[in-house]
Amino acid sequence: MQATSTLDHPEAPPAISSRSFKRAFADVREAWDHRELWGHLGWQDIKQRYRRSVIGPLWITISMGTTALALGLLYSVLFDTNVPTFLPYVTVGFIVWNFILGCITEGTDVFIANEGLIKHLPAPITVHVMRMVWRQVLFLLHNLAVYAIVLAIFFTSLNHQYQISEGGPVHPGLSWTIVLAIPGFALLALNAVWVALAFGVISTRFRDIPPVVTSFINLVFFMTPIVWDAGVLQKVTGGGSNDWRILIAELNPVYHFVEVVRAPLLGHAVDWHHWAIVGGFTVAGWGLAMVILRNYRARVSYWV
Repeated sequence: MQATSTLDHPEAPPAISSRSFKRAFADVREAWDHRELWGHLGWQDIKQRYRRSVIGPLWITISMGTTALALGLLYSVLFDTNVPTFLPYVTVGFIVWNFILGCITEGTDVFIANEGLIKHLPAPITVHVMRMVWRQVLFLLHNLAVYAIVLAIFFTSLNHQYQISEGGPVHPGLSWTIVLAIPGFALLALNAVWVALAFGVISTRFRDIPPVVTSFINLVFFMTPIVWDAGVLQKVTGGGSNDWRILIAELNPVYHFVEVVRAPLLGHAVDWHHWAIVGGFTVAGWGLAMVILRNYRARVSYWV
């Protein structure tokens, strides 16, 4: 009996499961390689939003400046704080918060909103997440103009040691540590990608997630030291670290993400435990996102 040649009947290639970390990592890597695509689309999103506007994206800056000014003056009166130091605190807090808020709320809807592109554009699904995060980065860059104006007005109050509220911590003032805001924001943007990936995939399957997140995020805003100074907690507790009221801020992850950007921009003492917590969330969050991407990446186009 003649032996069958392997050339006549070649072995079939081994089946490659769509559920593999290799494909999940490849999706993220290919999305980064398509940065010209999502960079252009993100910029076009802003241009389209203000297409018939006279001053265009400057409305972003005006809206942010008006909100920060109104709330800064209001809460400075309510909390009896020093306006020249409290108003920059509120302004920077709002700028960072708006970025976080936009990435979370739009992240839950990122795949649903791009249903047409997902079904007709042969591109990694992470492209849509990076497009959304890039759009939020452009919003933040516009809002930094408000920070520059506030910094110019109140520079003499921030370039030396100061207190935001009487009895609160003494901050060293503006110095070279302002450059630490750059890696702080880089970590913020890196976390925004995994948050949008995780919530975006889950929301395509369970459509109740976006309204739940939107409702919950309003509570998070008031629980985060944005329009109120975290130093007030130290004032109330007499500077002790064992009082349960300190946990109001410390157990809030958003507080640490805000601080790694806000503290350097305002000349506050850079507390390294904020960086440690943000770094921990970055590693754990990306691990969770890759597991979700590995298991459900291929199903997104069917769920949307």
